[in-house]
Amino acid sequence: MSNRSNKAMLLAGTVMASVMAATPVYAQDVSGADEEAAPSQAIVVTGSRIQRVDLTSTSPVAVIAAEEFELTGAVNVEQVVNTLPQVLPGVTSFSNNPGNGAVTLNLRNLGSTRTLVLVNGRRWMFYDTNQVVDLNTIPQFLLAGVDVVTGGASAVYGSDAVSGVVNFRLKDVEGIEAGGSYSLTGKGDGSRYAANLAIGSAFDDGRGAVTMFMNYTRRKPIFQGARAFSRNAAADGCIVPGSTDSATGIGTPFPTGTTVSTCDSRGGELGFVAGGSPTGPVASIIVGGSTYKFEDTGGAVRPFQDPGDLYNFAPANYLQLPQERYLTGAYGHYEISDGVEVYSELSYVNNRVAQELAATPTGVSAPLLIASPFFNAATQTLLQANDADGDGYAQTTVQYRFLSAGARNSEQNRDAFRVLGGVRGSITDTIDFDAFYSYSKTSNRQLQRGNISRSRYIQALTWELNGGTLQCADASARSAGCVPINVFGDGLADQAAVNFVSVDSTNLQTSSLQNAVASISGTLFNLGLGAEDVGFAFGAEYRKMASEYIPDEFLASGDVLGFNAGQPTSGSYDVKEVFAELRVPIIEDGIVHRLDINGAARYSDYSLDAVGGSWTYTGGIDFAPIPDIRFRAQYARAVRAPNVEDLFGGQSTGFPNSVDPCSDRGSVASRTTALRDFCIAMGVPAANVFTRQVQPATQIQGSFGGNPDVQEETSDTYTAGVVLQPSFVPRLNVTIDYFNIKVEDTIGVLAGGMNSALGLCFNTIQDASNPICAVFAGKRGSTGALGQTAGGENPQFLSDNVGILKTSGIDIQADYSVDLFNGKLGFFYLGTWLDKFRSIPIQSIPERENILEGVHGLPKYRHNVRVTYTEGPALASVRWRYEDGTQSGRINNVFSGTDRVGTDPALISKPYVGSINYIDLAFGYDIDERLSINVGVNNLFDKKPPIIGSDAEQANTLPSFYDVLGRDFFVSARLKL
Repeated sequence: MSNRSNKAMLLAGTVMASVMAATPVYAQDVSGADEEAAPSQAIVVTGSRIQRVDLTSTSPVAVIAAEEFELTGAVNVEQVVNTLPQVLPGVTSFSNNPGNGAVTLNLRNLGSTRTLVLVNGRRWMFYDTNQVVDLNTIPQFLLAGVDVVTGGASAVYGSDAVSGVVNFRLKDVEGIEAGGSYSLTGKGDGSRYAANLAIGSAFDDGRGAVTMFMNYTRRKPIFQGARAFSRNAAADGCIVPGSTDSATGIGTPFPTGTTVSTCDSRGGELGFVAGGSPTGPVASIIVGGSTYKFEDTGGAVRPFQDPGDLYNFAPANYLQLPQERYLTGAYGHYEISDGVEVYSELSYVNNRVAQELAATPTGVSAPLLIASPFFNAATQTLLQANDADGDGYAQTTVQYRFLSAGARNSEQNRDAFRVLGGVRGSITDTIDFDAFYSYSKTSNRQLQRGNISRSRYIQALTWELNGGTLQCADASARSAGCVPINVFGDGLADQAAVNFVSVDSTNLQTSSLQNAVASISGTLFNLGLGAEDVGFAFGAEYRKMASEYIPDEFLASGDVLGFNAGQPTSGSYDVKEVFAELRVPIIEDGIVHRLDINGAARYSDYSLDAVGGSWTYTGGIDFAPIPDIRFRAQYARAVRAPNVEDLFGGQSTGFPNSVDPCSDRGSVASRTTALRDFCIAMGVPAANVFTRQVQPATQIQGSFGGNPDVQEETSDTYTAGVVLQPSFVPRLNVTIDYFNIKVEDTIGVLAGGMNSALGLCFNTIQDASNPICAVFAGKRGSTGALGQTAGGENPQFLSDNVGILKTSGIDIQADYSVDLFNGKLGFFYLGTWLDKFRSIPIQSIPERENILEGVHGLPKYRHNVRVTYTEGPALASVRWRYEDGTQSGRINNVFSGTDRVGTDPALISKPYVGSINYIDLAFGYDIDERLSINVGVNNLFDKKPPIIGSDAEQANTLPSFYDVLGRDFFVSARLKL
């Protein structure tokens, strides 16, 4: 029998028998006739601590078989896990801005902080103050399978299991396994390669076994400029007629005759940015509410032409981030006496990922010396309009892209290690025990280059004439090396001036987790109705979470343009828990084929005063009237305790995209007399209301941080499903499961953040005493712009329990295999239909419910289909990934007051995106029992990602969701000795 067939039979017999014997893909739980293939010894199924001899579960459990990673050429686990219909990608290898070098898992789109990640059934190490797992730390090449459990599982595993649990199971290795893989796009770039080595052996007559492993992974970068869809930055709005970019298609819905002068009436920003725009290193200034751009030399200005004078930042950004990873570790177990064994796990990872952004954009208000030789006579005359007191200085907003300082680069150098030791064994023939302690720590050194000091930049723009020589006006700045900076032309800035304002920063972050669990499980008695014995588990758990973020002194000062400023964050807390679980098989092969009930409960005592004690619990039923059909249902209450960032996060400066209704960026229809009066009352000069001076940039500066009084989130999950395994169609398995999850008191920021708060306060509430409006009081500068006060105060948004999340839908899975010719043909289908996904950012305003299902990045329907044919040592497989069409969230989710008004699709450049189909091919061959080779191509037909304008995450699309690499080839090999 070939090695390929052996792998298929092993998968069918010991992992999940509902996977077709010839197709190593996904599966769910098995029951009925398939149980005959399962091993007779008791095992633990993900989602429960009770051992059982079958693989049934009342929770929907999807399983990814290890071979699926081989059939896709994956070098990281994200390449397979993120294609599951239940998963919406979190931070990925394409997350450049925003991004942090990690890869996270976002089950049901409820957020990475609400998805619990386990390895071998135990909590894995997290990497930051948000206590999120970086999937880069999991050895993909050692996976025996991945279990995905839908719904709250806090009663079994504790906090964070709100949307569900993902358990990565590692295999024991016998002998030597060496392997490698190489991937390359059809464009000849973005290569990825990995080399793996694992050595395992049993010893002492089989009483013990150990596996040691190591991995090296390298991923080369791809810049956005390397793809037509991303090389020009694009957004919705008005464009210059006839200049539509053929690659993006942005602007095509706008009628002929639309011009920049009518842009505001059409509710847009820019249409697209022409490639190779020469205006990056040249400053623009705002005088009298109008924007002027400097010529390349001579200090002359002309009116700014939107969008022709805009800088195209896209080509300088990464599309695929580079990565270099070293991973090593070991795990093993040893029987120290009959029925008692000790076990341990050790893992170390060094992962380096860089992010690359375009040069720093700066916008500061500085007192420009009108008589400066940097300006010609016409510009000097123009600047006099900004000289309110006639002192020869014009207080002016200067906008400049610091190409002279180079690109902004952030390198994440993350070291992570984890050690675990435990003992398990038998107390009696029917009762077992298990106890372990684990400690993990992650350290990250982040080096940022290309930062600009705001204060030094203003000093370099504040001049005086000394004997006809221009110099920095501040004597202390001059002694520190200040040189007048000329950004008012192309390449005119003195290098010494650039060096003076440029600052690199190094930031440190550490996170640790201590976890101790002791449990007893087994069987108690039998009800005497033909079913198995009643099973139980109970125990205690202790966890301590600690994180610290130490920003560079420069970054912590807030004196930064380029990267978000940040304050030190440090904190820890612990939780003591007791838990219990009960499974009661009532009937088997009696008046009905099967009837089971189960329940679990956990009490958690947190050291946090705001949380204190909390209960989580679950209950379920499993009913099979006949062997061919089984019904299951479950209810679960789960919690997510606040993390270190939520509680102790130091205040940092952020720049969210927002619309100030008091500026000309707000809706024309909303510019009422009442809004005008309220804007004036809140500090906007009457002459500036509804002008660009109130909001010169699309981003508004704010302060964000933690809150020690924030409480836990709670969730309720209902699941119900049916498992069909008709005896008249052998090897056919169908599961249909409904899920309904509601999360209350979601931890976020006041009013849902800057943009939401602005709309609510100024368009709806219009009451300065309201808490939502109070954050903006006294936070406007002399022009009315937020965050530009003399004291530098920003609107402040701290962590709070603010909202509600609701989602429901149906998962459908089917698999079937049949003998065909001399081989086997296998079919697998896994799809998710999303009934609803709703977000209420502010619980007290439930009518502000956002409709999110069917919007960009959250389609109503997704599926994976794989068809595989095996004959002897050869395998051929095709996978079909489908993403349903979507629409812009603005069509349904724009509000006026408390009424949902939406945006006319005609005013959105890309209101709709059609469905996307990806076809992947894979071929495998076992040369002999030791050597196997797989080759293939993903995205065979080179489908391009949709361009979605202002709804884009980055690169004009959603690069973490849609395929941005294009046609992608891979080859891998594995040698067993």
